[in-house]
Amino acid sequence: MNTKTAAIVIGLAFLAVGLLGFVSNPIVGASPDAIFHTDNVHNIVHIVSGALFLLIAFAVPASASIFLKVFGIVYLGLGIYGMATMGTAEMQKLLGFLHVNKADNYLHIGLGIIIFLAGLGRRP
Repeated sequence: MNTKTAAIVIGLAFLAVGLLGFVSNPIVGASPDAIFHTDNVHNIVHIVSGALFLLIAFAVPASASIFLKVFGIVYLGLGIYGMATMGTAEMQKLLGFLHVNKADNYLHIGLGIIIFLAGLGRRP
């Protein structure tokens, strides 16, 4: 898979997760029972992130590799920071505005690694 295709797939996934967060479901949302805790701001961040992935993939596909690597490092950093600052709390506001729980932090670490590795793929 080339970096443009990876950016498209990841962008669509982020858009889907962002939209899913606005609908009551057991996977992602504001419910304390959701596996991944988000609020409206967090959902919008996912939608904007997905739109950025798609914008880069279609407008400047030659830059998809660097965007994936940078985004992967940022996500990895957010996950590590979240884990380091969470303590015993089940939920917290990451960076003062993103509602997350422990599962979110693990997911951010995993996605950070996957997105970074996708940036190492062949260029379009």
